[in-house]
Amino acid sequence: MHPFDLKAALLAKHAQHVVLIHFPIALFIAGVAFDFLAQWTKQRVLAAAAYCNLLAAAVATVPVVITAFSPGSGNWKGSDSRASF
Repeated sequence: MHPFDLKAALLAKHAQHVVLIHFPIALFIAGVAFDFLAQWTKQRVLAAAAYCNLLAAAVATVPVVITAFSPGSGNWKGSDSRASF
């Protein structure tokens, strides 16, 4: 597989979960950073940015959970979850 073949990387058997899991984590970290900055500087726009990031992280977690327990992931029906890592 070519390292820059986006179609092959995204359509691999278990790649969707691996690709999707990092996006909500980054949004959460950015939301926490914005929240700290909002508390420190007392700027409401930063608080709004923190809220939007945390809300987007919560929404983006739904497809992560769905792909975690999809049939191709190996994490369902009592299988050992460590076997897929």
